[in-house]
Amino acid sequence: MTSLRQLAVCADDYGLGPAIDRGILALAAQGRITALSCLVTPPRWADAGPALQDSAIATGLHFNLTEGEPLSLALRSRWPRFPGLGALMAQAFLGRLPAALAEEFQAQLQRFVSVTGRAPDFMDGHQHVHALPGVRPIMLAAAQNLGLPLRSTGRVTGPGFAFKRHAIEACGGWALKAEMQAQRLPTVPALIGVYDFDPQADYRALVRGWLRTAPDGALLFCHPALGEPDPGDAIAAARANEMAYLGSEAFALDLVEFGVRLA
Repeated sequence: MTSLRQLAVCADDYGLGPAIDRGILALAAQGRITALSCLVTPPRWADAGPALQDSAIATGLHFNLTEGEPLSLALRSRWPRFPGLGALMAQAFLGRLPAALAEEFQAQLQRFVSVTGRAPDFMDGHQHVHALPGVRPIMLAAAQNLGLPLRSTGRVTGPGFAFKRHAIEACGGWALKAEMQAQRLPTVPALIGVYDFDPQADYRALVRGWLRTAPDGALLFCHPALGEPDPGDAIAAARANEMAYLGSEAFALDLVEFGVRLA
């Protein structure tokens, strides 16, 4: 009898808005996700975070450098607001990121701990910023010092959306994976979940394609939300589609069909 492949499912962006939080908590209660990743920079984190104090699933820090405002005074003096992803990447590859990023990481880590009452179970980055030059060394040092798993973006598998997948790998993912392996940090064999957030996309078809080819131990990252969309959320419709499928019986049936179990 063929053994089941294991799949981790992580819902990103907890803390960013009420609809996102509702969706993630609902899927956690259903047992449809195995982890959630928290964005702690919004002011509402102080109200959203306590719901995770007794969370039964892995809860991580979603290091943010592109959404809203910095927490640390040192970085805020340089960036009153975080730059967009494009501007951040340009500065990263030109070697112009401020040294204060290290203080910002510590500020976000401490805010996670102060609200949840515990250290995160793992770390990653909002929009994969943790793999960028200038950010990557901070995250690798923290992974070593704190003994925390770090999301690897060195192998992003399909099918489809090859340009976006390869861009994530090339923009620090390959280097991150190589350095994690050199430091003997655990890495997932593959990351799945990349698409263009088209609200017309057939999300079930996408997930079935990922399930069909995902290696044992892969990580699916997702972005669900439930109910009235959060104001200003550019991918609100895609979040609703993800929520509808991941919370449905269809997802459970697809896991069985492709010989996958959540773990």
